[in-house]
Amino acid sequence: MAEDATKLPVKKSAVPAKSEARMPFESLRHEIDRLFDDFRPFDWRLPSRVLGFEVPRVSRAEWQVAPAMDLIEKDDAYEITAELPGLDEKNVEIGLSNHTLTIKGEKSEEKEDKQKDYYLSERRYGSFQRSFQLPEGVDADKIDANFARGVLTVKLPKTAEAKKAEKKITVKAA
Repeated sequence: MAEDATKLPVKKSAVPAKSEARMPFESLRHEIDRLFDDFRPFDWRLPSRVLGFEVPRVSRAEWQVAPAMDLIEKDDAYEITAELPGLDEKNVEIGLSNHTLTIKGEKSEEKEDKQKDYYLSERRYGSFQRSFQLPEGVDADKIDANFARGVLTVKLPKTAEAKKAEKKITVKAA
């Protein structure tokens, strides 16, 4: 039965197919570009609220310069930790307005190297700003910020009412 199969002639075109016409590196570049275009670090799958904080949407351009920040809820306070390498405490500003905490920072660096046979001048600068809508139950008068070794820690203590409002529920076996 396999011998009864009809063979059809295959015609090869003189013009290569579109995918064959691409050079191997061009094809690789196209695939890598597509991969990065599809990557969204702050995608719709992330919640809009974390630990009661309103998490702002960050565009790709902002994401590249926005520092890494952690939001942690502890028993008596919320804590925001930001990694700010290369910055000093004088370059960081924290403000609170209308129940919104804003952290701003700016870095500028200039380097000059003059030698006998060359002159090198480099400048680097950048700034960021992140804002967080505070959850209910934060004692705004007792917010504290510390900066050590390039890490900013902002403590947002809970009010006494917020601490009492939490209730633990025991899980029973069925």
